[in-house]
Amino acid sequence: MNRSLKKLARCAATSALVFTLAANTWAAPFKGAAHLSVLAKQSVSVLRASERETEKKDRQARVRLPVPVSFREESGRGLLVSVWVNNVGPYIFAVDTGAGATILSRRVMDEARVSQSGQRPLMIGGISGAGTVAGQGVLLHSLAIGYQDNLLPSSGLVIVTERLAPGIDGVLDPTEAYSPLGFEIDMPRGELTAFDPRSTPLRRNQNLLEDGTIVPWLTDGQSRRPFVMLEGGRRALLDTGSGFGLALTEEAAISLGIVPGRGREHQNVRDLGGGYVAAHRIPPSTVRLGTLVLRGVPTDLLPNARAGSPVLLGRDALRPFRLTFDPVNRLVRIVPG
Repeated sequence: MNRSLKKLARCAATSALVFTLAANTWAAPFKGAAHLSVLAKQSVSVLRASERETEKKDRQARVRLPVPVSFREESGRGLLVSVWVNNVGPYIFAVDTGAGATILSRRVMDEARVSQSGQRPLMIGGISGAGTVAGQGVLLHSLAIGYQDNLLPSSGLVIVTERLAPGIDGVLDPTEAYSPLGFEIDMPRGELTAFDPRSTPLRRNQNLLEDGTIVPWLTDGQSRRPFVMLEGGRRALLDTGSGFGLALTEEAAISLGIVPGRGREHQNVRDLGGGYVAAHRIPPSTVRLGTLVLRGVPTDLLPNARAGSPVLLGRDALRPFRLTFDPVNRLVRIVPG
């Protein structure tokens, strides 16, 4: 009887051991199961170390911002910065929030050995209604601004075209090139600065010490270009590539309560589509953006703009302000500089 009980006890102990091993085989192959508990602890330790390393890299990525750079404004060319493409440069690029892509000249493409993306040509159209031109999608290894080692986190959509304004090698759209970072264009100081919207976001209810506003960043559904809503229900494109003030068609002017007139004719302005935009400077307007009222805004009527052209708020309207763009929270802050 005692011998049987001992045998039964040994069987029970063996069964418990088998059950324990079976319950832990997820942690390691069955061979070498005697070390399962040690391996499990080691696996957890390695996992946690890996998680810590990932978190460290994420923190480093969040704080590794491009340094602020200066730009200068030149009539007929825009806000100009030095840019390196694939570590080749410097080239002169215009900072243009209304472009919808970073645009290279054919010369820059050849000198920087830029690779074609293999995608079909894209069509670039301006507001003149004078037609479109083909632009070839390309891939960049690196894009730096201000300094050769001041790399931007993304090149975004990049295209090459034969038609650019005289005196520039390309166009830098910061909504594409800085993504997913936010950026600020300080027009009075001539400075372009990046920030991490995950750690320092804009908020709709944020108190502004300055007499400014924070408004939703609207899009056209086809690009990241920043639109804002004007009082009166019209969207306006914040376009640092445009030398206009408030630029709009006659139909848009009437809808905003602006009385169109002949006005003084501007020198024709060339657009990205290769056409020329006729513009007439009419009396200044008052427009409201959120809680911000812009008075005495230089206003241009565009009589031959293509149908559906957006209302533009260009440099003549934006020059007194700091413009902060948060792509994560889809907000734009506009405050006096």
